[in-house]
Amino acid sequence: MRPALPLWTGTLAAKAAAFITVMCCALAALLGVLVHVQVTNQTVGQARDQALQRLTQATERYEAGDTLRRGAGVDPPELPGELRELAVAGDRGTMVADRAGRPTMWAAGPVDGERALAVAVDYSQQARTIEGLDRAIVWSSGLAIGATLLVGAFAVTRVTRRLHTTALVARRISAGDLDARVNDPRTGPRTKASPQDEVAAVASALDSMAASLQGKLLAEQRFTADVAHELRTPLTGLHAAAELLPPGRPTELVRDRVAALRTLTEDLLEISRLDTGRERLELDIEQLGPLAERAVRAAGDGTEVRVVRDASVETDRRRLERVLGNLVANAHKHGRGPVVLTVDGPVVTVRDHGDGFPEYLVAHGPQRFRTEGGTRGHGLGLTIARGQAEVLGARLEFANAPEGGAVATLNLTAE
Repeated sequence: MRPALPLWTGTLAAKAAAFITVMCCALAALLGVLVHVQVTNQTVGQARDQALQRLTQATERYEAGDTLRRGAGVDPPELPGELRELAVAGDRGTMVADRAGRPTMWAAGPVDGERALAVAVDYSQQARTIEGLDRAIVWSSGLAIGATLLVGAFAVTRVTRRLHTTALVARRISAGDLDARVNDPRTGPRTKASPQDEVAAVASALDSMAASLQGKLLAEQRFTADVAHELRTPLTGLHAAAELLPPGRPTELVRDRVAALRTLTEDLLEISRLDTGRERLELDIEQLGPLAERAVRAAGDGTEVRVVRDASVETDRRRLERVLGNLVANAHKHGRGPVVLTVDGPVVTVRDHGDGFPEYLVAHGPQRFRTEGGTRGHGLGLTIARGQAEVLGARLEFANAPEGGAVATLNLTAE
């Protein structure tokens, strides 16, 4: 099983910092190795040339019968075995080895048959030079990595901050704040002095999308309000005319349809008012139990009210009764009995025992006049209920019970 990683490792800043660190370390290691190898080869080469030169001079003095200088000798005991074998075999060579605890460059060559003439050159200074170089490479690499990481983190943080701002604006738009805009300073006209980068392009596209969406929604709201207002006048006349018809079954049908059309028009007007966001609350302290019973009586008979735990809430009584009445009416109209309204503290649930809510409604909430799969839609009642709940500062959720039936839950403590 793949182990779970910390949440911060998924951020762009963490990934960029890790990438910069790895690349800097790899580059520093590569350059350090190249410099180390180059300087070491040069230092060793110089020491080897010096040792071979002294070996040549010692060989000439030995063959001339002169006394060998200090550091030269025939078959010295400190001479490394590998180099001795090379010299006895008739070749000249060099090797770095310790001599009395000090690094020494040895050079050896053949003399007098199976004997080796060797010269020892102190290699301590060159070894210290290489060690100092290695320390300088490590320290400079560390400083370079730290400086690059800081600069890179600063640059990446600026980008991620702009992306985070864009994401926050997108969430505000999704939550219904269509006035939200990123307004990135780099989203202006592209010029040579201030080119538009990719983040600015995303911010500009989001602002354009929000403006377009806002325009379409405002047009839809105006259309809904205009249609509802225009329908009120002819409907008033139609209602008055229906009242003048003689009693009978046709008159009852006409009056019923006129009443349904008037209800639909009033619902459209209410939705248009909710869409504008200008609704004002008339708050008062209300007992949920008695309020729920009044809402059920106004919606009609056949609903059981269960008060598990009563509660006092500060709310707008008229709007809350409207929400509960719409939920109860929808349960009777689209579900099956028994319909039960339960009050449990500040949480009110309305449940029926029908086929349940459609999947789209549970996932995305009520949508005006939507139908699916040839079934009858849920009209405007649930849309108005959710809109009024939002005005109250409550949360209205829709779900289906495991054993069947639709469940609408109104939480009056939600912000």
